[in-house]
Amino acid sequence: MKRDIADFVAKFPNCQQVKVEHQKLGGTTQEINIPTWKWEVINMEFITGLPRTRRQHDSIWVIVDRVTKFARFFVVRIHIRQRTTPSFTLMR
Repeated sequence: MKRDIADFVAKFPNCQQVKVEHQKLGGTTQEINIPTWKWEVINMEFITGLPRTRRQHDSIWVIVDRVTKFARFFVVRIHIRQRTTPSFTLMR
């Protein structure tokens, strides 16, 4: 039975196409730097496209610390003009 299975797998087209030898090798691995102190490395995101508030805020700026996973949320106003870099105003 083991020989029959080996023969079937050797001749089955799908098994031949997805062999490890036929797949592209992954790129070189990169070392991940692990932060040693809080707020040393942060991630930032903007949540945009929200309806405007009475104070004309239209976005949320999210800052997350990678060590503690603590997040700060700021209400901001985003100004985007053609051919310039976007700017934002931190309003309270």
